[in-house]
Amino acid sequence: MKNDYKRLLAKILVLAVSLFVGSLLYSKSIKGEVVSIQDGDTITVLKAKKQYRIRLDGIDCPEKNQAFGNVARKFTSDLVFRKTVKVKYEKRDRYGRYLGTVITPGGKNLNHELLKAGLAWQYKYNKSPVLRSLEAKARRQRKGLWSDAKPIAPWDFRRGVREKP
Repeated sequence: MKNDYKRLLAKILVLAVSLFVGSLLYSKSIKGEVVSIQDGDTITVLKAKKQYRIRLDGIDCPEKNQAFGNVARKFTSDLVFRKTVKVKYEKRDRYGRYLGTVITPGGKNLNHELLKAGLAWQYKYNKSPVLRSLEAKARRQRKGLWSDAKPIAPWDFRRGVREKP
């Protein structure tokens, strides 16, 4: 009976390790030069003469014509434009963009840096405790868009909501 229990535990352990290793292998990457900045959370990376449109995963920056939209775009540009970055991604969105985490030449996570600077929201469907914590800290410190009395989330802004009740 005890040996059956040990075998079962060993099988569960092997399965868990296999799933973990499989998830690491499933994550893909693109390494290339940033050739365009559309806005704070969307860039274009050039690798071997092919362009990849990257949407930063888990965050949402203000739109260009929204308060802090141009600040977020400039922040992103200052960190990565004309630099070689690594993009880790697992999937593409409905617009064909790669949903990814961008790592700067200095090893910084661009997605995290935008949240720390108060220039992005954690995307409302993303449940990452790390992203939630980074946003909460920027809010407490009233950094970037959190200095505004009534910041409007980009998803509300896109729907036409221009003022919070």
